[in-house]
Order: sequence, then C-alpha cells, then structure tokens
Amino acid sequence: MLSNVVEFAEIQPQPPPSRDRGTGLACFPLHNGLIVDPNPQFHAFKQLYCLQWGSISSVLSQLAALLARYTVPVAYIIGERLADIASRFELDQLPTTQDLLSCIANLNDVLPIISKSGQQFEGDGREIRAATKIQATWKCHKERSAYLRYRKQKWAAGMIAISWIMSAKLSRIRKQLSETRRLQKDNFMLRSNLLKSQWNRIKNSRRTVIHIPSRGYSQHIRQSLTNLPALQNRQMGRLCDIYDPNVDVVYISPVPITEDMEQYYSRLLGLRNAVATGNADDQSPVDSRFTVIVPDAIKRFPDHKMCLSTVLKYSPRALKRIKNIVSGKDAYIVPGNLHIDDMEISDLLDLPYLSPDPELAHLYSNKSGTKRIFDSAGVDQPAYDSDIYSEGQLFESLANLITLNLSVKRWLFKLDDEFGGRGIAYCDVTDHLECYDWAAKQASRYGEKWSKKWAHDPALRKILEQIPEVVRKHAAPADTGVFPTWEAFFTAFISKGGCIEASPPTDSVTALTVDVLIEPTNDFVILCQGDQIHSTNSYCCWGTSVPQTSVDPSVLNECTQRVARSCTSRGIIGYVTINYVTFIDPKARMQRLWAVDLSCSYSDQLSLTNALLYVTHGNLDTRNSEFTVTSPWKRNTSARRRLSEQRSSGNRFAVLSSSLQHTNLTIYHYSVFFHMCKAHGIGFDIKEKRGCIFTLIDGQCRDTIGLICVSDELPKAISQYSKSLSVINREISTPNMPGDTNFTDVMNNLEKICKMIELNAAVGSSPSSSRPHLPAWP
Repeated sequence: MLSNVVEFAEIQPQPPPSRDRGTGLACFPLHNGLIVDPNPQFHAFKQLYCLQWGSISSVLSQLAALLARYTVPVAYIIGERLADIASRFELDQLPTTQDLLSCIANLNDVLPIISKSGQQFEGDGREIRAATKIQATWKCHKERSAYLRYRKQKWAAGMIAISWIMSAKLSRIRKQLSETRRLQKDNFMLRSNLLKSQWNRIKNSRRTVIHIPSRGYSQHIRQSLTNLPALQNRQMGRLCDIYDPNVDVVYISPVPITEDMEQYYSRLLGLRNAVATGNADDQSPVDSRFTVIVPDAIKRFPDHKMCLSTVLKYSPRALKRIKNIVSGKDAYIVPGNLHIDDMEISDLLDLPYLSPDPELAHLYSNKSGTKRIFDSAGVDQPAYDSDIYSEGQLFESLANLITLNLSVKRWLFKLDDEFGGRGIAYCDVTDHLECYDWAAKQASRYGEKWSKKWAHDPALRKILEQIPEVVRKHAAPADTGVFPTWEAFFTAFISKGGCIEASPPTDSVTALTVDVLIEPTNDFVILCQGDQIHSTNSYCCWGTSVPQTSVDPSVLNECTQRVARSCTSRGIIGYVTINYVTFIDPKARMQRLWAVDLSCSYSDQLSLTNALLYVTHGNLDTRNSEFTVTSPWKRNTSARRRLSEQRSSGNRFAVLSSSLQHTNLTIYHYSVFFHMCKAHGIGFDIKEKRGCIFTLIDGQCRDTIGLICVSDELPKAISQYSKSLSVINREISTPNMPGDTNFTDVMNNLEKICKMIELNAAVGSSPSSSRPHLPAWP
C-alpha cells in the first residue's frame, strides 16, 4: 500500500503543526490513508529508520488502514512517535487504536471525523464494509443468543437436578426422622408402662429423681424471652425433694452454679434437723443426697435460646455423669414444660419420664385443649369458643358468644401456646356496641326462649355487623411488652390459634393455683393450693400465698378431683397445674369457681412450696387448706413429751415468689447481700419457724431472686414481705441509680391487699369463719 502514489494537483499539503525536535524532521502527511508524492519528509523519515523499517511499515500500514476506513482527508504523522510505537509492539502484541491515534499530530482535527457516526462506511468500498459489518453483527447476535439460551437451559437443568437431589435427600431424612421419632415415642411409652407396673414399689423404696426444669416453649416464644436460663432456674426448690429419706436428687441446672450459690443451698438444705430441734448447731450435711449438674453445652450455645432439654441432649459429659450416678438404681425423670427432645433424652439415659409424652402434653396444655378437659370433667368454666384460626371465625364466634351472654361486659382472647398471662387480650364490648341496648331488650322480651336460634338470630346478625369495628378500635393486649398493639396480637392469634373466653362479671376476682400429682397408677394427690398475687396486670401471676383462703376447701378439692380424673382418662400422668378464678356472682349473690387454665408441668409454686415445707418442717393439709408447723423438740426430752409438743402445732401462712427482679442486685455479691439483710433483721427464725427465706436463681447475673415469707397470720406475712422488699430496695438503690425493678409494683399491690384485709376484718366480712380471706385483686 505504501508503494502506491496518488497525485493531487489541487491539494497543497499544509505545513505540519509540529516538528520532530530530536531529528529536526518534519511530520509527514497522509491523505485518505495514502502517501502523496512528492513527500520529502516521508523519504527522509524512511531513510533515517531504514534499519527498523520492517516493524515501522507494519504499524504505518495499520494506521493508514484506520485513516482510510474513516476517510480522513489529511493527517500529520509524528515520525519519532511512530518509530517508538513500532519498537514497543515489534513482537507479538499489536498496537491499539489509542496507540495509533497518539501518532497523529493534528488529533484534534482527526478525532471528530473518526467519532462521527457512520463515518467508517464512507468512501470506496463502503457497501462491502457495511455488508460485512451487518453480517458480522447478526452472526454475533445469533451466536450470542444461542449461547445465552444454552447457558440458561444448562443452569435450569442443573437447578432441577440439584433440587431433585435435595428433595430426595430431605424426603429420605424426613422419613428417617419420622421413624426415629416413632421409635422414640414407642420406647417412651414402654418405659412409662414399666414405671406404671413398678410404681408402687419404687415410690416406697430408695430412688433417684432427676429434675430437668426445662421450658420447652415454641421457638418464637423462647426468642422473645429476655433471660431464658434464669426463667428455667426458678425451680431450685426441687432440691428439697430430699425431705423424703428415700429420695436422692439430681438437678440439671440451666445456669452455671457459683461457689457461693452452692454453699448457700448446702447450708439451707442442712437446716432440716436444726429446724426440727430448734437448735442452730444441729445442722447435718446432706451434700451426698443431691447433685447439681450443669450441661457442658451451655457454653457452646450461649445465645441460641434453646430449652434445657435440647442443651442437655448436646452435652455428652453431663449425660455420662447422670448415667454413672443412676447406674443400678431405681430412677425416673421429672421434667418441666416438655419438649420433643425429651423423648431423645429418655432414650439416651434409658430412664422413664414421670409425665405424658410431649405431644399429649402440648395438646392438653394449650388454651383450647384445656377446655376439652374441663368439659369432660363437668366443672364450671366461663363461656368460651376454642380452636379459632381465622378472622371470620373469630368475629362469628365472638358475636355468637355475645348474643348468648349479654351480661358479660369483657371478653378475653387467649393465644393457645402462650403462658403466664403473656398471650391475653381483652375487649369491653358492651360499652361500645351500638345495638347492645336493643339486643338486651330483645333478650328480656324472649326470656328463656332467647337461646333458640329463631329468637336471637336478628340480634346475632346486627352484632356480627358491628363487632369487627368494635374489636379493631377497642381491643387491647394485656401485656404490651410482648404485643405492643392489637394488630400484633391479632396476627399472632390468627397464625397460632386461640380461644375466646368470658371475663367474670365483676371487678373483684381472685385467682388460685392448684398443683396435682397424677401417679402412673392413675392415683392422684393434691400437693398444694395457693391464692395468686398480681402486680403489673390482673392476668400475670407474680406470686402466691399458701395456703389458699379464698374458696371452701371441699369445693376446690371436688373440682380438682374431677379435673384430675378427666386427665387420667386421657393418659396424662405426672405434675399438673390447674388455675381457677373465684368471685361473687352479682346476680345470684353467691360465690362461683371457674376453671380457666391447665398445664401439664411442674410449677414454680410447687417448687417454692416444697422449699417452704422443707425449711419449716411443716405440713400442708390440702383437704382443709391449712399449713401447720410443730414445736421444736430437744434431743434429751422423753418420747411422750416430744409427742405432746408435736401435737401443739401452730398455723402458718406464707407468701412466696421467684419473680423478684432488680438490676442493682448484680453489683452485690451474695455474702454482702445476706449481711445487709441480717443487719436489718431479715432472716428466718428456726425456733419460731417464721421469717424470710431466699432462693438464689442466677449466681452470675444475680438480678433475680426468690423470697418466701412465713408468719402465723396472713396479714403479717404480706406485711413482712412488703417491708422486706422496701428495706432491700432502699439499701441497694439511690436517686441517681434506681435500677430496673418490679419491687415497687409488688410493694404497692401488697399494701393495697393489707388495707383490704384490715377493712374486711373491721366490717366483719366473714363472721362464720376464723380463717383470714385473701381479698380479690382487680
């Protein structure tokens, strides 16, 4: 191409814009990519670089082709720059377009021409270049589309194959898990049957009881709890099962046990003989009777919020230690709230559970399941509708309940799987229902025929139209810390299911808790009864007073026995907690007792009651609802005098709770805390068998404790409890650091209770009974 010479008579080359400073040679021009003769600058350049002309010629050919392709009229080439580029790209690498353009002296004039759209298709051979470009672009598009389609199909085939493999593996794993669960359940039932057949021998012989105070709640509930380990460890009173000389206790702790906490319980459990004799020097060590085991997986899962049963399952050292302790002995496990992993623990330890299987326990421990038990037991309970899982069903059920029970002012919504008053919402319907007065007149008009569908159907339709708006505007959750708004509660209610229940038709309501042991032989024993004490809201139990003083014991025992028989007919064994409410019916002017809740688990009240009976050496007569203690006896007294002193027993009342919280307690070691209590007279008198007993819960955090106050009168026990909290709160709090606590709410509520008891005593509210009655809490 360089040998071709084109003559342009009309074109007069312009002088170059710059000269080569190194050699003094002028830049040579290219016209439309061609060299024009005469061109002395080019010949001088060629002669100067004759030894490198082969590589320069190659680069110059590429540059000329570029300029010809874009029909650049004239371009001045810097010879030295061209030679430099030729030397750098002499081997295999080719110069880029940017490198070629850097050789042009008048680049500012050339660059707009090259950048012009379609410029490369101007000049000679433009049709061929355009056709070639179109053909190349189409082939590239076609091949690219085919490749992308192939790659997409290959990816889809891979995803289908992986999904199928994963589905097959998951299906196989599900079948294996299902088979494993079935085998575990079969083994669980076999061990339960074996325990049933040997129960009469085991309960009267030497045995080891393994306590696992697990809270096997659903995952979403455990995630919402702030301190699950401390919540599970509120039942340290289970250690007091050693009051039976035939029982050794293995307690699985969900929190690490510190040295001072271990020493405290060792000394507390050693007070048994000292309390019996009234001499503090008669303490006897009982460390060989109980063992506290901390699962080794607690440190590996600090933030997973797994229940204690799951943590124990992943603790091989703890399991091995338990096996060594119970080897060759009669033993069984007493759980808390059952979890599916409890069946695997039963397999790993080869020990029976004193409980129903987890599925049965969950079925009858939820709010809807308890209604079926109460129905079959034939006990009184509020009007209700259960197993509600949709918005339409909720409003239809509520409208029907309101129509048939127009005297009920407040209706409660209860989540099936919640506990402790967390999953409760309420709505005062009668105050906001526009057609209520009209419906009440219609009910009064029809009288006893109101229960017929034809009589109340018009009212039902009107109520059903208005009730959705009333509920959305006026329903509210009881515990706003768990469910801040009705919308949040309603979402959980629809997804988890629940029931609707009537609230008592009065503001004066007392709640009671009764703990029952249903033995594997279907015999049952009422263990303790207590009146609930509430602080933050009327649906959340903070503590109890023992014994209960709100209901005639015969009536309470009869209802409890009916519920227990209903449980045995469904295969429920182990510890069962039943909740009641009692009130004065404003229409009938008589006391009513409603069964409202049931849980197949070991309760905090039972744990604290066991600690109370152990430390006081007392006896709780559930038949008559009396708690009595015997006078201490001396070792050198005769058997006849000792018997007469034991007969002169005295009544006692106790207020107990394991829910005391104060963040300022964390800065005090237990030794300092007990010295402070001793300085203010907060302690237990082993001779008089009255005073205060603490239960330590978390030795590391120390912000939660339990307290039991015992006195010979209920008002004194309540007053002592309030004063003890007041002293502790005053000593550990300052105006600048009050701390986060529930002490204040509890003290205020206890003061109200004391005033109501004094008022009832002043007006003679119970002239026919010498027993003090615990007043109702609104």
